Amino acid sequence: MPSDITVNDRSYRWMDRPLVVVCVDGCQQEYITAAVAAGAAPFLGRLLAGAGTSLMADCVMPSFTNPNNLSIVTGVPPSVHGICGNFFFDPERGEEVMMNDPRYLRVGTILAAFSDAGAKVAVITAKDKLRKLLGHKMRGICFSSEKADQVTLAENGIENVLERIGMPVPSVYSAALSEFIFVAGVKLMERERPDLMYLSTTDYIQHKAAPGTPMANEFYAMIDRHLARFDALGATIVLTADHGMNAKHGATGEPNVIYLQDTLDAWLGPHQARVILPITDPYVVHHGALGSFALVYLAAAASTAAAPAAAIDAVRAAAERIAALPGIESVLSRAEAAKAFELPADRIGDLVVVSRLDTVIGTSRDRHDLSGLDVPLRSHGGLSEQKVPLLVNRGVNARPGNHRWRNFDAFDLGLNRAIRIS
Repeated sequence: MPSDITVNDRSYRWMDRPLVVVCVDGCQQEYITAAVAAGAAPFLGRLLAGAGTSLMADCVMPSFTNPNNLSIVTGVPPSVHGICGNFFFDPERGEEVMMNDPRYLRVGTILAAFSDAGAKVAVITAKDKLRKLLGHKMRGICFSSEKADQVTLAENGIENVLERIGMPVPSVYSAALSEFIFVAGVKLMERERPDLMYLSTTDYIQHKAAPGTPMANEFYAMIDRHLARFDALGATIVLTADHGMNAKHGATGEPNVIYLQDTLDAWLGPHQARVILPITDPYVVHHGALGSFALVYLAAAASTAAAPAAAIDAVRAAAERIAALPGIESVLSRAEAAKAFELPADRIGDLVVVSRLDTVIGTSRDRHDLSGLDVPLRSHGGLSEQKVPLLVNRGVNARPGNHRWRNFDAFDLGLNRAIRIS
């Protein structure tokens, strides 16, 4: 058996049986407890009742998909791995870009390290935007359900996926996109039996449905069935989430939106501020690119580099005005946000803005197409969506009860703390 593997200054023991780490996108504890209460998730119910381990953890900020998935598979926060959003302003290129290129990743992953040591590793994601980041320098199986019809042995470590799984390629806006992941994962565990598996779903359902609704309970019933199958196959399972999800609308169902670019343009004049929304990705129908976290770049801060006091005054003045807007929870300077949220200071704005639980932040009103919102808006990104479940299907040698668990402790729990069965 290989020796322990050290990744980003954390040591991980070699697995004693297959480990499956599941990131259920947008899953807050209320979804699980409601499904259990409705009788839709008996396996998860047994874990909550003491047959496994049920903890609460904090995800990383911003509470978006890319930063958290990369934290989970690296075991460290964004200040170390560098992925601080789905989307950011690249100062080297001087443009706004998607943050899905592995060149933005500053450290290696647990997945790659174990594959280098000889472990059989498999990764299945919902959307292809994450695949190259999660599979960076990893040898093994790595594909998305979104592009399952395009896999090749050379690129993905597997071929003929649709034939193997027995499902067509699902719509990217469907629960089936996540179901495909679980069906594929179980079949891989039955046939190839990977040592280490990482599954990452999509939050389409959580954007659409609140905890306890029939749509949500049906989705968690599907997850529950497949988790039970992994358990029956002898795998250690660790389930967590990249973020939670909350209603972001008023009593009439209209979204509560602060169009921050429009506001800053009115205050400062055009081209004096740039608002970046890290939630932005190619799949905006279900959230309209509206989340509870934004970055602000100020021209005054850049143009007064030779006069630091003036720059500081400009940033402080803007921060005070933004903080006074209804629906804003906090406004932090670059240095404050880097420290408080464990973010890479060189990849965030002069200001970091977080809105309250029921409010989202936009850029300009005319840049957001909300025509696809067929239900009242539910979204994420803020501190209100930071609490997520951390479940294990075995007992664990846990730390003291006041320990702050993080979703990126998932591999530590599964490999180091799950009670081993001889």
